[in-house]
Amino acid sequence: MIRTLLGRAGLVAAAAGLATVIGAAPAAAHGADAPDGTDYRTRTTGVTPARPGLEVRVIEAGARLELTNHTGRTIEVIGYSGEPYLRVGPDGVFENSHSPATYLNSTITGDTTLPADADPAAPPSWQRVDDGTTVRWHDQRALWQESEPPAAVRAAPDREHRVRDWTIPLRDGAEPARISGTLDWVPPPDAYTWWAVTIVGALAVGALGLLAAAAPAGARALAALGVLLMIGGALAVGYPVGRELDAGARGVGGVLVGLLSGQIWSLLTGLGAIAAGWYALRRRPAADFAVALAGACVALFAGVGNAAVFARSVAPVPWSPGIARVLVAVVLVTGAGAATAGILRLHAASRTPTHT
Repeated sequence: MIRTLLGRAGLVAAAAGLATVIGAAPAAAHGADAPDGTDYRTRTTGVTPARPGLEVRVIEAGARLELTNHTGRTIEVIGYSGEPYLRVGPDGVFENSHSPATYLNSTITGDTTLPADADPAAPPSWQRVDDGTTVRWHDQRALWQESEPPAAVRAAPDREHRVRDWTIPLRDGAEPARISGTLDWVPPPDAYTWWAVTIVGALAVGALGLLAAAAPAGARALAALGVLLMIGGALAVGYPVGRELDAGARGVGGVLVGLLSGQIWSLLTGLGAIAAGWYALRRRPAADFAVALAGACVALFAGVGNAAVFARSVAPVPWSPGIARVLVAVVLVTGAGAATAGILRLHAASRTPTHT
C-alpha cells in the first residue's frame, strides 16, 4: 500500500512538472514583464505642476508606471520624440498607433521591431485600448536598460547610488506638465545567508518525520506538520495576491483574474497545502502521503518560484523586501520540511511489518 502511494506521488509530481512546462508559455506571456525582483528602485516624486485628481505610481517592482486620471479632462503622455503617445480621459484610454513608444513600450526591454507606420511626425491615430481612466505602461526613461550596471555601481556595488533623475512629459490640453521620479541602484542582500537559514529550517521541520508515527510524539509531530503546512499554504496564497496588488489589480475580481491567468500554480499549491494540513490535523488515512505531496508542491511552485527575492533588493510586492524574503523563506521551510517529514514517515511505515 505504501509503495503504491509513493509510486503515485512520483507520477503526480511528474505530471505537475510536465503541466508547468506546458503552461509556462501562456503564463509568461501574461506576466513576462513583471520581474521577480530587481536591484533598481524606481520612484515617482510627483506631477509638476500639481494636477488634483491625477495620480501616478510605480508598479511591478518598477517595471511599469500607472497613471489614473480623475481630473475630468484629457491628459496626454508624450513619447520619446515629443509625439503624443497615450491619451487618458473621460472617454477612455487611447494609444497613438503612429507613436514609436506604442511598440517600444510593449515589452520591458524595448526591443520590439517598429512597423512602417510608426512615425512620430505623423498626425496621431488614436486606438482605444480601455474604457477606464487608468493606463499602465513600460517607460524606458524610468528604467535601466543596459546589460551592465552604471560605472559608479561597478566601482562600489555595496553602496546605494542615484542612477538618474527622470521626467516624462505630459500635456493637459494646451498646458505642459511632467511626471518626475528617481532611479536608484540598491545593493542586493546576501542570498547565501537566506538560503542557509531556509535549509536549516527545512531540516528542522523535516526531523519531525523521525518520530515514530505510532507513538504519542509521532501523533503530535503530524499535528505540528499540519499546522505548519497550513501556515505555509496561506503564505503561498498571500504572496501572489501581493504581487497582483502591486501590479495594479483592483478589487477582489481583479486579483482573482490576475491569479487565475498568471499565478495559478502558486494559488493551487497554496490551497492544496492548506487542505493537506487540515487533513493531517484530522489524522485521516494516508495523511503522511498528503503532507509529503503538498509540501513538495508548495515548496517547488510557491517557494522556489519566488526565491529570486533572496538575491534582489526590490521585491514585486507592496511590502518591504525584507518581509517578502521572510514570507518566501517560511513557504520553503514549511513546504520542503513537510515533504521531508512525510517521506520519512512513509518510509518508516513501509518497513513496519504487518500482521494478519
